[in-house]
Amino acid sequence: MPATVPGPRIAIVGGGIGGLVAGAFLRRSGLTATVYEQAPALTEVGAGLVMAPNAVRLLRRLGTMDQFLRRAVPLDWGWEFRRWTDGTVLSVEKLNGVCERLYGERTYGVHRADLLDSLRAAVPSEWVRLGARCTAVAAGEDVVLLRFADGSHAEADIVIGADGVHSVVRGAVTEPSPPTYSGICAFRTIVPARAAPDFALRRAQTLWLGPGRHFVHYPVAGGQAVNVVAFAPARDHTDESWSTTATIEEFRAEFADWDPRVTDLITAGGVPGRWALLDRAPLRRWSRGRITLLGDAAHPMFPFFAQGAAQSIEDAAALARCLATYPNDPERALKRYEAARIERTTRLQEISHGRREINHLPDGPEQQARDAALAESDPLVRNGWIYGYDAEEAPTS
Repeated sequence: MPATVPGPRIAIVGGGIGGLVAGAFLRRSGLTATVYEQAPALTEVGAGLVMAPNAVRLLRRLGTMDQFLRRAVPLDWGWEFRRWTDGTVLSVEKLNGVCERLYGERTYGVHRADLLDSLRAAVPSEWVRLGARCTAVAAGEDVVLLRFADGSHAEADIVIGADGVHSVVRGAVTEPSPPTYSGICAFRTIVPARAAPDFALRRAQTLWLGPGRHFVHYPVAGGQAVNVVAFAPARDHTDESWSTTATIEEFRAEFADWDPRVTDLITAGGVPGRWALLDRAPLRRWSRGRITLLGDAAHPMFPFFAQGAAQSIEDAAALARCLATYPNDPERALKRYEAARIERTTRLQEISHGRREINHLPDGPEQQARDAALAESDPLVRNGWIYGYDAEEAPTS
């Protein structure tokens, strides 16, 4: 780890995965930062994530991989697609050995809280200010002023908005762009391993595809739990919040006519979270002067390619590299960062959006053609542009 040296005062707004990984990569680059988190403690709501090789290779460089591996589950069995009515296997892609040979890393299922713990270990505790809810960001000629809900304020030379889909910092960078209603909602729940059927404990990410819906599960938490996430029509539900819940009965009713293994898994879980997926067009710019965005604040995307957290990690690595290269020229550094990242993340936003229609086809000729294509495809190779990418080696000019 390079020794930190006096440099620009960097403020990171948001202490979730994006904010902490940004702090970790800045520290690795020899820079210092302050992370402002509105919550009174660093906790992560939600459930599981899939960490693909493009994210894992970067996490390894932070020096906390041992802690990550204690709870992450390698998905060596691979990716598996099943038919909604009876679980017929449409496609299986084995990852064991192949992922490492192609991309140098494995793919893992991990609980968000476990990932956050490993990132916390890479950021000095004195860098983190809890209970600091940022309410406004104002750019001056040579300094940026941050105001907080308790009436306090802080100055910084550079501000990084890692404050998620409802970002306050984004308002200082670009004109407001209200989201549109996607008509889809997501359900999430965690099933304890002791209550989960054996098929759900396999080290695989399984996707059940059906008309207007799909259902995903994979093991997390060192194999002690199964993460379940499912997508269904939102109906009149429009709340986009991690804290909103449904009932098990509501969740099960959405998949009532599916294979009983699906509804049994729903029944075995706890109270499910439910939130609407709102659609946001890609931003044309992420940076203005000394202010920039990272992760969901810059490029929120549908979770259908499991790349949301991975792109935050890539952002952090690229941003730290640019700031370390131009520590005395923040505006140049942030322009280089945006130029390096915006085309890739826009492409991922667009293909994630398009996957909604493919996954939710009604039974019929198009669905049959999709299933035939799944049986013949090799997504691990086809998506090499995603998994083989290294954000610390990609051009920044």
